[in-house]
Amino acid sequence: MLRPITEQDRELFVQLADEFYHSSACLHTVPKEYFHKTLDEILADSPYAKGYIFEKDGKAAGYALLSLTYSNEAGGLVCLVEEAYVIPEFQGCGLGKELFAFVEQEFSNVRRFRLEVTRSNERAISLYRRLGYEELDYIQMIKER
Repeated sequence: MLRPITEQDRELFVQLADEFYHSSACLHTVPKEYFHKTLDEILADSPYAKGYIFEKDGKAAGYALLSLTYSNEAGGLVCLVEEAYVIPEFQGCGLGKELFAFVEQEFSNVRRFRLEVTRSNERAISLYRRLGYEELDYIQMIKER
C-alpha cells in the first residue's frame, strides 16, 4: 500500500532517507537537514514535490519522492521519481511495481516519467526495464549552490 506522507511520518522519513543515502543506490550522502526541508515542502502542498510511504502488512516498508516539472522536450509535464526506497526485508514484494502503477494512474496527465539509477543497482535497473523505462545517453551535470 502507498499513502501520502504526513507530519507524523517525520522521524520515519528521516530514518528511511538516511538509510537510502547510505545504501549502494546512492553515490553520496545528503545532510539530514535536507530531509526535513523536503518534508516541509511536501507538507506545504507544493505543486512540485510529492511524498509517499510504502506499507506492507501494517508496517512501514519504505518511501518514494516525486517531483513535477514542465518540459519542452517532452511536450508537457514530467514526473521525476526522485527517490524510491524499499526496506531490504520488503524488497521483492511488488512494492516497486505498485509505486509505478500508482504514479502512472495518479499522474495520468504527465507526458514523461523519468528516474535516475546508479549503474551498480542492477536489481532496480531490471525492474525499470521491465516497466518500459529506457536509458538515455545523456551526461548528467549539476552545479550546487
